[in-house]
Amino acid sequence: MIDFTRFPSPCYIMEEELLRKNLNLIKSVADRAGVEIILAFKSFAMWRSFSIFREYIAHSTASSVYEAQLALEEFGSKAHTYSPAYTESDFPEIMRCSSHITFNSLSQFRCFYPLVVAEGKNISCGIRINPEYSEVETELYNPCAPGTRFGITADLLPDILPEGVEGFHCHCHCESSSFELERTLQHLEAKFSRWFPQIKWLNLGGGHLMTRKDYDTEHLIRLLQGLKSRYPHMRIILEPGSAFTWQTGVLTSEVVDIVKSRGIKTAILNVSFTCHMPDCLEMPYQPAVRGAEMGNEGPYVYRLGGNSCLSGDYMGLWSFDHELHIGERIVFEDMIHYTMVKTNMFNGIHHPAIALWTKEETAEIYKEFSYEDYRDRMS
Repeated sequence: MIDFTRFPSPCYIMEEELLRKNLNLIKSVADRAGVEIILAFKSFAMWRSFSIFREYIAHSTASSVYEAQLALEEFGSKAHTYSPAYTESDFPEIMRCSSHITFNSLSQFRCFYPLVVAEGKNISCGIRINPEYSEVETELYNPCAPGTRFGITADLLPDILPEGVEGFHCHCHCESSSFELERTLQHLEAKFSRWFPQIKWLNLGGGHLMTRKDYDTEHLIRLLQGLKSRYPHMRIILEPGSAFTWQTGVLTSEVVDIVKSRGIKTAILNVSFTCHMPDCLEMPYQPAVRGAEMGNEGPYVYRLGGNSCLSGDYMGLWSFDHELHIGERIVFEDMIHYTMVKTNMFNGIHHPAIALWTKEETAEIYKEFSYEDYRDRMS
């Protein structure tokens, strides 16, 4: 149990024991299925914890030159890199930091693959494909929505892949189940399997939420084993983000004021939804609040408000079993994935600290933010 008195407020706190539980499950799936599962930095990039990850996995995936640098310099291995568009200025560093580079279009491949050849780098190149099938309902997160800018559809691929294309990358999921993967594989194979003899690897992207309680990992393993048996020459890669840090930690905050308007009580916190929990507004993702239930059925009902000047910086309603008081701690559950990687300093609001509650029950404060962090981002 986290001892919150040993951490500053507000603070993101990851629990090492919960992280290791997820890592053990993910490694077990990879080993039993005979595939490689790597960490996607787009969801989680708290690099001071990478020494724990390296006990279970060997590689990571990057979506930009900075993430690729983080992979090489902090994770300790070269990245599997995909970006919707590479630039001439970034590509030399992308090559230095990457073992695999996936291109979003044939035009990008034709532009940059000659540089890979000229450098003589031992880099495996691939292209992103689009099976035109996804069950993601929130359009903001649907990579296969009509008109998407992601990937090449089957009708645009030549019968013989360009020399140097060694793999396909496909991403169609978001917090999805193994049964959605099963249906995706049916579409993927129907459209693209005729090219599979020409490639060495298939990256099935992220969104495989195998650490969620209701996820059928045995079904996932059978699916992957079946895929491997049909195409034994292909290396299969998955790159989930959320699955690694799903339900591994919290964001702690405090009530700083309580205001009432037209019958609605709002507890204003020392954190912001738009600054520190943006997925709550974008997805929309409804967080769990420790000791509270969503809705207005209980005796003490509050809307939770952030401390920015954005009018919509609030979430709720939540029902508590007691009257809230200024200074009281409010704990948001499951706030490690897709939080720190997306936060901002809008309004110059104080950024929460970042910390680890170790398996030895000690508090490791990885980072506390200051005025200088805000100032130096502005100019």
